[in-house]
Amino acid sequence: MKAFRIPSLFRVATVAAALAIGGVAAHAQPGPGHHGGPGMMEAGFGGHMGPMGHMGHMLDVVNATDAQRSQIEAIFKAAQQDLAGQRDTGRKLHEQMAALFAAPNIDAAAIESLRAQISAQHETASKRMSQAMIEAARVLTPEQRAKIAEVMKKHQARMAARHPG
Repeated sequence: MKAFRIPSLFRVATVAAALAIGGVAAHAQPGPGHHGGPGMMEAGFGGHMGPMGHMGHMLDVVNATDAQRSQIEAIFKAAQQDLAGQRDTGRKLHEQMAALFAAPNIDAAAIESLRAQISAQHETASKRMSQAMIEAARVLTPEQRAKIAEVMKKHQARMAARHPG
């Protein structure tokens, strides 16, 4: 069973933030045929590119000011600090889950209880990252968010062409 890792969440969150910053404008008034975007990893942005990851690249694309960059970096640093304690808790929950599945007798109630705890932890992290993405989106201008949405739409089209279905 793969452990829930906060650092991975933050690598993904930088991409999610780029999607959200661009997507806030796009999702507020979806165009014809819009059915929502792919998940963060489906968008093709796995990996890590330094402290701001792909977010830094997106901020380059929209010519973000130093002040905007500083604000956005502070927003995500605060979110990371808020969620730092969850890393050990998540690891322990997943270790407990693995032990339950390796036990001679399967305790369905205990497994369900742990699943609910893990799910609640993921929900807490998701809400906090969503809050950070909204805050970051508010730092950028509507034009900058629209530019990010345009870049992401083009990227998604390229990924769809490469990986149909």
